[in-house]
Amino acid sequence: MKDEGSPVRLPMRLLVAIGGGALLLAMAADAVAVVGRHVGLPLLGSIELVQAAVLLSAAAAIVVATVRGSHAVVHLLVERWSPRGRFWLEVAIGLSSAFFFAALLAGTVWIAADLWNGHEESELLRIPYRPLRIAVAASAAAVAITFLVRIVRRGKP
Repeated sequence: MKDEGSPVRLPMRLLVAIGGGALLLAMAADAVAVVGRHVGLPLLGSIELVQAAVLLSAAAAIVVATVRGSHAVVHLLVERWSPRGRFWLEVAIGLSSAFFFAALLAGTVWIAADLWNGHEESELLRIPYRPLRIAVAASAAAVAITFLVRIVRRGKP
């Protein structure tokens, strides 16, 4: 699914920029931490920075890959089915994927709601966990909705 000329073009570019920027931040923090250890000036909290950046990058990447339909796919089995069988297999795969991400969303929302007033943050840099949980929940919701929309748009066999 290409997004040229579609209404998702700008949001996808924004997600790619966020994910790429987060990866660059993770790489820079880790590089500075390694150099700092060798020169005697360690970057305290570099692991916390890398973890937060990787979470944001992964959340953006899973949404972009799902919307663009660019997940890794093994066609060996699917291509041997009849068109009708392939249709129902793809529907089952879409439903199970949507269910998985809906369950991930439910668990994330449950934990976030339970700890919402806990003011959780990382130990050294005090990075708040609330925005990170919101990012995970938003990406899980976007992926689940994308799978469901794809099933509805697929039509009948």
